[in-house]
Amino acid sequence: MAGLGLVAASCGSGDDKPGAQGSGGADGKVTITVGCQPPKSNPKEREGWDADVAAFQKLHPNITVESKDAFPCINPDTFQAKLAGGTQEDVFYVYYTDVQKIIKARQAADISQYVGDVKAAKDLRPDVQGVFKDGDKTYGLPRNNYNMGLVYNRKLFTQAGLNPDAPPKTWAEVQEAAKKIAGLGAGYTGFGEYSAGNTGGWHFAASLYARGGSMVGDDGKTAAFNSPEGKAVLENLKKMRWDDNSMGSKQLLQWEDLMRMMGSGKLGMMIGAPDVVQSVNNDFQGKFEDYGVTAVPESEGKSSLSGGDGYMFNPKASPEKIKAGLLWLEFHELTPGQGQFNYARAKEQGRPVGLPIPDLYGDSAPGKEIVALRKQFATVPVDHFTPYVTAQSTITNKLEPPKAQELYAVLDVAMSAVLTRKDADIDKLLGDAESKANKILAKNT
Repeated sequence: MAGLGLVAASCGSGDDKPGAQGSGGADGKVTITVGCQPPKSNPKEREGWDADVAAFQKLHPNITVESKDAFPCINPDTFQAKLAGGTQEDVFYVYYTDVQKIIKARQAADISQYVGDVKAAKDLRPDVQGVFKDGDKTYGLPRNNYNMGLVYNRKLFTQAGLNPDAPPKTWAEVQEAAKKIAGLGAGYTGFGEYSAGNTGGWHFAASLYARGGSMVGDDGKTAAFNSPEGKAVLENLKKMRWDDNSMGSKQLLQWEDLMRMMGSGKLGMMIGAPDVVQSVNNDFQGKFEDYGVTAVPESEGKSSLSGGDGYMFNPKASPEKIKAGLLWLEFHELTPGQGQFNYARAKEQGRPVGLPIPDLYGDSAPGKEIVALRKQFATVPVDHFTPYVTAQSTITNKLEPPKAQELYAVLDVAMSAVLTRKDADIDKLLGDAESKANKILAKNT
């Protein structure tokens, strides 16, 4: 859901050539600054990063990596100033949702002529690498990629007489499972959903994409969610809330609310990416072994709301810096068994291993190698994610819409209405939301 509000002003013209920000020295040595070093407050990950920098520099003694640990890794309040002032990193971190805005504003270097040297690039999922492309030009490489799923409590499934190894594939199956879980007794909730703080609109988009719908039209200028798919999202929730009573009476929930409910062991299902399980385990007193993840119902053969992050290059970086930066990214972000995929080290450090993210490669050879390494060094029940992993080959990643947070805020109104008012008029809610969304999107032209 994170995003960076970029102004249209460019810090350079489209005719700028790499090289304005220092080339390699006459001795062939080059120094690059790289963003998003883990902060000191995360000592295990920082220790791994620093060890990787040392190992990389030993392999490439002509390259010096200067790590920057500013947190958050990209900040809309300082991004423009850092670019204009020459303090932006040579290799800077970026959310998927900001990539195209940065490209359009000419605030990242075109790395097309160099990226072919990154051997792993040819095996990346096309929809993942496509995030960093504009036409036939490439402007960055991914670090993380995920799409939404259905997180469920396997323990409650068993208690309710459901098979935790065969989670719901359709919303009708979700409804039936939710009723059985809610029937376990007071305090149990079959299915939980957000409806405040922009989170309701976010999950509306996730459910909409899974049904084959879209938030905006292909031109990005008009809303497209007032559709049969959008109506089905709200009708489904209204039915579970009022006819089935499987969602509980407490509504207007935001992010932490569902996480706490899932951690309590009394929430059966919620939409979320696989890292929800990690957060529930680490921060909300849940246990890894109690949870599973599958695809968002009905998303197979369609789309799933996706997200992730990666790195782009300062538009003033020299060719030497770009080539050195690509070597670092290949080493640290894209190679099975090392850098972020050094699962042996993560296990030694006591960090969780086995979550099915990031998914950068799909079923290509590096992807299969990464999956094998996750299983080899797993500290969490890998099999509990099998339904999610199995579905991925049929699902296309679909990014958040333009003006995402503003659209989510508009759709919070519709989500909260159907969950708090039995007489909510779905057609009117979607019509009102469409009108407001069109005004927001008109400002995007």
